[in-house]
Amino acid sequence: MEDVLALMVGSLYAAGIYMMIRRSAVKLIVGLVMLGHAANLLIFTSAGVVRAAPPIAAKGGQALLPPYADPLPQALVLTAIVIGFGIQAFALLLVRCGYGTTGTDDLDSMTAHDR
Repeated sequence: MEDVLALMVGSLYAAGIYMMIRRSAVKLIVGLVMLGHAANLLIFTSAGVVRAAPPIAAKGGQALLPPYADPLPQALVLTAIVIGFGIQAFALLLVRCGYGTTGTDDLDSMTAHDR
């Protein structure tokens, strides 16, 4: 399972970087989304993928009995999803304002109107 996830992470990073070097601002945002998903999958993969019980101690128990799922990567990914959503919303707003001003989503044309 980790091999499949590693291939998926690599392909998402490659596709995200490829989309970010395109001239369109919309493709830039799609590339940012792909990089965010790749980072989230990387965190999950590096923590180890196990089918285990939730990390809840039994009543009166002193310690958790293995196997149990590690809650730290899940919390990190949840935080990354929220932050990524905010960045994507802000980037979409910037592209919309830029398109309204210049009439195109071509990044080279947007910088040409700046001068």
